[in-house]
Amino acid sequence: MNRKTRTAVMEVAGVHWASSEAVAESVLSRRPGVVNVEANPVAQTANVTFGPDRTSIAELTRWVRDCGYHCSGQSVPEHVCDPMQEAGSAAPSQQAHPRHDPAVHRHQDAHAARGKAPAGKAQEVMGHGGHGGHGMSMESMVRDMRSRFLLAAALSVPITLWSPIGREVLGFTVPAPFGLRDDVFALMLSLPVVFYSAWIFFDGAWRALKHKTLDMMVLVAVGVGAGWLYSLTVTLTGGGEVFYEAAVVLATFVLLGHWFEMRARGGANEAARTLLELAPSLAVVVRDGEPAEVPTAEVVPGDLMLVRPGAKVPTDGVVEDGESEVDESMVTGESLPVAKSPGSEVIGASINTTGTLRVRATRVGADTALARIVALVQEAQNSKAPGQRLADRAAFWLVLVALVGGAATFLAWWLAGAGVAQAVPFAITVVVITCPDALGLATPTAVMVGTGLGARRGILFKNASALETAARIDTVVMDKTGTLTRGEPEVTDVIARGTGENELLTLTAAVERESEHPLAAAVVSYAAARHAPRARADNFRNVPGHGAGATVNGRQVLIGNRKLMADHGIDIAPVAAQRAALASTGRTAVLVAVDGRAAGVIALADAARDTAAGAVAALHGAGVRAVMLTGDNEATARRIADQLGIGTVIAEVLPEDKAAKVAELQAAGRRVAMVGDGANDAPALARADLGTAIGAGTDVAIEPADLVLMRSDPLDVPTALRIGKGTLRKMRQNLGWAIGYNVLALPIAAGVFHPSLGLMLSPEIAAISMSGSSIIVAVNALLLRRLHLPEPGEAAGSAKRTEPAPEPTGAR
Repeated sequence: MNRKTRTAVMEVAGVHWASSEAVAESVLSRRPGVVNVEANPVAQTANVTFGPDRTSIAELTRWVRDCGYHCSGQSVPEHVCDPMQEAGSAAPSQQAHPRHDPAVHRHQDAHAARGKAPAGKAQEVMGHGGHGGHGMSMESMVRDMRSRFLLAAALSVPITLWSPIGREVLGFTVPAPFGLRDDVFALMLSLPVVFYSAWIFFDGAWRALKHKTLDMMVLVAVGVGAGWLYSLTVTLTGGGEVFYEAAVVLATFVLLGHWFEMRARGGANEAARTLLELAPSLAVVVRDGEPAEVPTAEVVPGDLMLVRPGAKVPTDGVVEDGESEVDESMVTGESLPVAKSPGSEVIGASINTTGTLRVRATRVGADTALARIVALVQEAQNSKAPGQRLADRAAFWLVLVALVGGAATFLAWWLAGAGVAQAVPFAITVVVITCPDALGLATPTAVMVGTGLGARRGILFKNASALETAARIDTVVMDKTGTLTRGEPEVTDVIARGTGENELLTLTAAVERESEHPLAAAVVSYAAARHAPRARADNFRNVPGHGAGATVNGRQVLIGNRKLMADHGIDIAPVAAQRAALASTGRTAVLVAVDGRAAGVIALADAARDTAAGAVAALHGAGVRAVMLTGDNEATARRIADQLGIGTVIAEVLPEDKAAKVAELQAAGRRVAMVGDGANDAPALARADLGTAIGAGTDVAIEPADLVLMRSDPLDVPTALRIGKGTLRKMRQNLGWAIGYNVLALPIAAGVFHPSLGLMLSPEIAAISMSGSSIIVAVNALLLRRLHLPEPGEAAGSAKRTEPAPEPTGAR
């Protein structure tokens, strides 16, 4: 994306029909400074990419309202909103984050932003999205649709009873009250249905036509309006055959179908809504030495927060005092609580489990990890897959086909000798049944559920195209260090000669406790795990590049490489063969001498992650080829590859050459996913079909990656591909159903088979079929939740990547 543009997830509430998204997209895309718009009728939001130097959030908000939809700004929950940021977006020239040195000034400015907001804007400052603003949430829209349906259903019963159908088919003989004609009584009862229950159709149709687009509202408005206006004309001109019952029952069934459909759509948005609700609404801030409870939105960087056991961390921060374990699973997907102590970073919305912490706030509002994750998920859910872009264009033309088809059907039946009373129902049926709503819902609902499945596992797809690409991957290239391995050395072998293993570990660990070398900590940890007795080292001396020595329990101990031993006249022949064998497999072999004699060898190597072998096996089980790509030497790479079951190893590759290796695989016809840590793997991530950043923790803004795996768990790689395959399957099923339905329904509705087979559909049946088609698409997408995914493996923690352990090239 151009550095001069930014993308905001804007609330677009009140999109009742899937095809109505075209109104918002059409209007906003023509506004100055707007580069791209992707609206999502399921989430009631839209991705708007714009130039901040030409427009602002405030102007975008106003333009969405001009479309006739509710918008209170960016779709961010009220309790993570930064009021100064929203206030600052009122004009393009204003800064999003004004600087205020003392924290108290920032609090005063935040309150001032609320108090000074212009009329109509006060709610905008704090009421972001449908999650805290005064606009219609999806739940409110569902209730509104139900109310409209119940009124229409109640009135459709007497209208039908006093209609020709009631008189002739049902045998209803009670005269209309007050001496009124049947059609006059039906007209009076139909008024609340037309001007309240069905008014959303006419309002939406006018909105669409005004903005030069066609959608579902146009079709229903034409169907209901044509039947009712024809009947009104007949009633006002003296009476005759009317269709009030057809218009009213048609509106009733459409409202019923979309009531159910909107409930299903609300379920598809559950994942993003759950993320939005994670952050606590209140925070305990220490001021003047005393804890005070304040809204989380008022916390500013630099505030000292008190987080008690069982409480949520309000914002991102750094621990200043206290020790505890923090459950970060709801944000990062990390399965185990993470130990925290002074200096540790904590994530907003994570749960403090044991001890009390004092945390200094570092990132607040939209800058927190949670807010960035929510934005990433929302952007992915609003983005359009290639198939959806085609479906959107098809939906526009389908509405046009329906309108032209309805007019052609009326003319055909009328010219064939049928009366107006017979031709009108056929025309209305064609208009109603040829509905693009299922086509508009086919992909967004599947994308919503698929991205939601991933988000709950810490698997973040950046856009819908990444979901589709994941489904087609046949080769996964993985960086070794930090991806398949932990990036930290661990002891793999201990060979003792002339002394016991525990004694060797005691002596060695005593020396290594005094050292800062990366290998030293691994030896100390290994000795502790083996319960080797602890000893004290005296006269410690470090020999840079070679090793170290000290006196332990009166014995002279040396630890290091062959050069160190040679300099001290120590013969390593007794352990030379074992050392050579270990070094040949890619391990770092450290020699140990005690009192001038070779006493053993300790081998260290970068350890494979606990779930790496399972991840490779899962990829192979799915028919996906696993490749290891690394800058390490062949022996080191092969050792890990053999351990994990990886057959193809590309070793000794410089970071800048990794992208070329990915390109070679692509040239051979492979669809390649590159998995790396997002640092020196950036060129390869950008070159791959699916760039995948693993172990990103809370750093979700990794530019070249299409897919971000929050945990350091390789098992999430095959899980992500499985989610992609499942989502693409649902997309295809939904598109197939939506297209097939219209192909079959249109000729039947037009009465093509009526003369020969007697097949015909009434407008009421057409309404049920049309609504049922949309419900089937939405429910089928929700079934994606039942996709079987492997249980989360044991995550390797949130440790940052370190450099690989030095190999046996002379240095220790």
